[in-house]
Amino acid sequence: MAAEGGGKEMNEIKTQFTTREGVYKLLTHSEYSRPNRVPFNSQGSNPVKVSFVNVNDQSGNGDRICFNVGRELYFYIYKGVRKAADLSKPIDKRIYKGTQPTCHDFNPLTATAESVSLLVGFSAGQVQLIDPIKKETSKLFNEERLIDKTRVTCVRWVPGSESLFLVAHSSGSMYLYNVENTCGTTAPHYQLLKQGENYAVHTCKSKSARNPLLRWTVGEGALNEFAFSPDGKFLACASQDGFLRVFGFDAAELHGTMKSYFGGLLCVCWSPDGRYIVAGGEDDLVTVWSFSDCRVIARGHGHKSWVSVVAFDHCTTSVEDGDPPAEFSGSDEEFHEQVHFGAGRDRANSSHSRLSKRNSTDSRPVSVTYRFGSVGQDTQLCLWDITEDILFPHLPLSRTRTHTNVMGAASPPATGQTTTTTVSTIPTPTTTTTTTTTTNPSGTNGKDNVSNSSSSGNTANSLPSTLPRSNSLPHSSNPAGGSTPNSHTVSNSSTATTKGNSIIDSAFIATGVSKFATLSLHDSRKERHEKDHKRNHSMGHISSKSSDKLNQLSSTRTVKADAAKTLGTMLCPRMDEVPLLEPLVCKKIAHERLTVLIFLEDCLVTACQEGFVCTWARPGKVGLLSSQNNPANSPSGTVV
Repeated sequence: MAAEGGGKEMNEIKTQFTTREGVYKLLTHSEYSRPNRVPFNSQGSNPVKVSFVNVNDQSGNGDRICFNVGRELYFYIYKGVRKAADLSKPIDKRIYKGTQPTCHDFNPLTATAESVSLLVGFSAGQVQLIDPIKKETSKLFNEERLIDKTRVTCVRWVPGSESLFLVAHSSGSMYLYNVENTCGTTAPHYQLLKQGENYAVHTCKSKSARNPLLRWTVGEGALNEFAFSPDGKFLACASQDGFLRVFGFDAAELHGTMKSYFGGLLCVCWSPDGRYIVAGGEDDLVTVWSFSDCRVIARGHGHKSWVSVVAFDHCTTSVEDGDPPAEFSGSDEEFHEQVHFGAGRDRANSSHSRLSKRNSTDSRPVSVTYRFGSVGQDTQLCLWDITEDILFPHLPLSRTRTHTNVMGAASPPATGQTTTTTVSTIPTPTTTTTTTTTTNPSGTNGKDNVSNSSSSGNTANSLPSTLPRSNSLPHSSNPAGGSTPNSHTVSNSSTATTKGNSIIDSAFIATGVSKFATLSLHDSRKERHEKDHKRNHSMGHISSKSSDKLNQLSSTRTVKADAAKTLGTMLCPRMDEVPLLEPLVCKKIAHERLTVLIFLEDCLVTACQEGFVCTWARPGKVGLLSSQNNPANSPSGTVV
């Protein structure tokens, strides 16, 4: 499969790439796949997924890997960068009839060298609890499909629990199960527990304990993925209706929302300290959302097709203390009072508190870099850095950063001051001048009213050069002379449904009337671009079931209407209203669409739809593979 927009070099499969920390190398002898190493015919099959668990083996080789390929499920000892993979000896292998595995998850609390608890979701809606070490099947949930008949899209153990797990379906519902309870012989009856904007939570009415304990109905269309926060207290959901919704899990309360630029959201992940969420999907973008501010702080453009997985690299994320004593700013102090991370995460907590510091002498933030990665249906791996110039745009930079197109990170003006800056309007090929007037009343101290500094860009002289040719967005060398005044105050509260925010959204829409001609151009361009993706890459949506497609087609008009209402608001800022990130690395690493990206201590792991699970050694770790030069373990004729 050829990637668009490049020559022979662009279409080559890369086996190594370089970042500031060194060279990442593909270990071909650490590749996991089906034992015969034959590429899997992925037409119409579910995405390949990978799960890891450590069983605390005394030998020091305690990592275990599980992955699904078509109707098959494999369980191996994972040797990573230490030793070549031996595919002839799987610990467990299962082949299913009439259904396919779609996702799986280990329980790290109960894992031992003698036993592990693995949940497996299936395309027909069932969930199976198995022990691949003992080769036992403990239980089958939703066996008669009385709870939900649609495909399982995501399954996760509830953090800190040995018995509770959460299951999402393409119906848009999530169910909370207890492994100790049965599912009953009749369809469950529900009673409303809590209801909010586009979501509802029901309890199961029963005289005796049975599954499911709770049913969540979230948004419209499939619920493609969910992720628990590092402390397990919050739940982020990425839905086909394009909304990211973040809930307090125990209280079942909506904390905040975000809307994709267009199309559905397919994947979501949390930063190691729980302060930021990254989502990706059908708009080809990665979107960074602040948990404390409940707003989009940046978007990243580098993929040429749908983004299927996003993940933070906890090993490369770094924080450097400032020189003089530091003190909290208003918003961060407020955030600490509201959210407290649980015990057992000292590293994350340490980073969290240090990230919140400001230099009291020169107003500089500490040096901070969040690293995350993304893979997509364009077969490309992208790595991204979120630096302090994105996180703290209203403060002077502590150092110069590259690979960041800070289109909206200007310092806020003083009270009543008006600034005029020139920004590039993406994706339209014209350049407009936006005048923003921001007033910060005295006494607010930045808590109740925060200037939307990302709505106006840097001056023309300070804008970095355009993106590389393969990843560039349209720019124009002839700026237009028109200006659109925008006067607004953005609430920094986590409650997005207050009267004040309704007025703000109305103001955004009212002042953006002159831009709606551009909106129609955005839509037409993006629709053509989306068609090009499908035509050039011959890849369908991750959820390729006919019922999902029918639901998607039936809601097209509603989705477009919602997009017109949300574009230009805090839910979905325009492209010129937030910083635009460029990828630190953007490499084609597979022949088929990528479906897995996992960061481990000494490597990162990717997988493609052909069924190949690849290990990329971190800089300095490649020498640990003792059998790297053993020709007996070489894969037969396939370079991934």
